[in-house]
Amino acid sequence: MKKLNRSSLQLTAGMGVVLLLAGLCIAAPQPQIRKQPFGTTTEKKPVDLYTLTNTNGVEVSIMTYGGIVVSLKVPDRKGKLQEVTLGYDSLDGYLKNNSPYFGALIGRYGNRIGKGKFSLGGREYRLATNNGESHLHGGVRGFDKAVWKPTEVRGQKSVGLKLDYVSADGEEGYPGALTVTVVYTLSNDSELKIDYAATTTKDTIVNLTNHAYFNLGADANILKHQVMINADRFTPISEAFIPTGELRSVKGTPMDFTTLTAIGARINQKDEQLIRGNGYDHNWVINRKDGSLSLAARVEEPTSGRVLEVLTTEPGVQFYTGNFLDGTIKGKAGKVYQQRAGLCLETQHFPDSPNHPNFPSTVLKPGEKYATTTVYKFSTK
Repeated sequence: MKKLNRSSLQLTAGMGVVLLLAGLCIAAPQPQIRKQPFGTTTEKKPVDLYTLTNTNGVEVSIMTYGGIVVSLKVPDRKGKLQEVTLGYDSLDGYLKNNSPYFGALIGRYGNRIGKGKFSLGGREYRLATNNGESHLHGGVRGFDKAVWKPTEVRGQKSVGLKLDYVSADGEEGYPGALTVTVVYTLSNDSELKIDYAATTTKDTIVNLTNHAYFNLGADANILKHQVMINADRFTPISEAFIPTGELRSVKGTPMDFTTLTAIGARINQKDEQLIRGNGYDHNWVINRKDGSLSLAARVEEPTSGRVLEVLTTEPGVQFYTGNFLDGTIKGKAGKVYQQRAGLCLETQHFPDSPNHPNFPSTVLKPGEKYATTTVYKFSTK
């Protein structure tokens, strides 16, 4: 056998290190972010689309108009990527007045405020009543219709998009100039994290959320999806969809999702709350001990094997089953969205909280910082 001298051994070892490092580089792809123009608003403001991709191929596209999640693709149990959110293929669809908040950032106040009014600091404020007698999702021109300032965020195991917006004092009737930052982060663990933050110049109310509609399978509706909501209580609603103020036990009612239950199992029961909501459109009070990130809900789609877990620092979650989709909307790839085509899990403070002192407060004061986090975690089973 040929004997190697010291210089040969050093050269051989050095080449091995180089080859090892090269192999590591090949074996460790980085998450990516891609920017592209996505049209202009009716006010001629340019809108961009940012696509985040992790190393598992999970892909989420977010546009600067409304901070809207335009697309979210995750694999099924066989590894096949598929779109799992409802929406449109182009900006034009979102600019239409009949767009039901597909994938949008919602603010200043997610959900409803009864009769469009609340009192703060001894003064009554009146907001637009854009949902019957109620104020819904921030008003006529809420955060879902603003063009946000984007900043790319890159990490070793994640990629993100930071969005900034300043809501002027008096915008949509709300007091105080509100400076808002929302960061979407997609990790290699297939988690889409949303961090919300805000500060104000005057006492105001804030309740931010995202209004993504999910369908984890290939069916035209979500009735076979199995849902668990980590909540022993919910907030029953009046005929105007406004909470009565009661925190009611789910036990013995169709609102009991403490164990995995198919959405279609009880949705058509002759229950007063289901009749009023035209299905599930209620806030659940998440079981929690403190304000730490906690499990709010879990969704499983039996055929595809996709699983969605929702974790949040918020005290509530609105479970909505697409009750008012009626076949008049043609969405992605020409798909017509019928009733129950998607489900929403909107993490939040409770609806109409400013008018219910027993609900967790949504008041933000100067010098304070509003900060909440929600995580949508995808896997397969």
